[in-house]
Amino acid sequence: MKIIISPAKKMVTDDGLAWKALPVFLEQAEELKKSIQNLSYAEAKALWKCNDEIARLNYQRFSQMELRQNLTPAILSYEGIQYQYMAPGVFTQDCLGYIQEHLLILSGFYGVLRPFDGITPYRLEMQAKLVTSGHEDLYGFWGDRLCRKVSEEDRVILNLASQEYARCIWPFLKPEDRFVTCVFGEQKNGKIIQKGTLAKMARGEMVRFLAERNAQQPEDALAFDRLGFRYHEELSRDKEFVFLKEEIGAERL
Repeated sequence: MKIIISPAKKMVTDDGLAWKALPVFLEQAEELKKSIQNLSYAEAKALWKCNDEIARLNYQRFSQMELRQNLTPAILSYEGIQYQYMAPGVFTQDCLGYIQEHLLILSGFYGVLRPFDGITPYRLEMQAKLVTSGHEDLYGFWGDRLCRKVSEEDRVILNLASQEYARCIWPFLKPEDRFVTCVFGEQKNGKIIQKGTLAKMARGEMVRFLAERNAQQPEDALAFDRLGFRYHEELSRDKEFVFLKEEIGAERL
């Protein structure tokens, strides 16, 4: 089983653990780097859709970017909510070994990352309209390459990524692939509502949960009960596991 997750916008450098390998799509990342370096500051800021402070930081990052030195393991490079709740910095050796074998991070810039691939801080969301190699956006640039990479070792995929990133995978799946998405939400007026922050928190906790249990199949996720979430079989399907957040004080069934 492979587990896919999204990256985070906020990134840091961390020398707590050594990186083990370079990303598999480093050549493509070099191509994207050059495309961004050819943009004016105004064009780059428009691409990133951010304020001046963030734009200046990342414009400088790309102007000086080296993809083969001063690198940080991918799993420690991202500092978003999902990664805070995953807390890989305090994983046991067994958990670190587990995520290196099972976890993959999707990235608009690097394509697919293993947890201990060495990377440098960047800003490039998958939905960015970066024109590269005749493609009008990153979905066109990456095509089916990310799906082929994710599924080359295992045809069973547990999706903990956002729709923005899962879109790089599911359109290219083959009939023999099994792709299961975990939905973390609340039920209101008969509808399941997903809130961004809560979903990110739950995805991070789920990665930790699976690593601590050495999970080998999607069904191992069904026992997840952290942050007040509980699996609801009656709302789930073969390709979608639904976890609802219970109200405080609600009685468990």
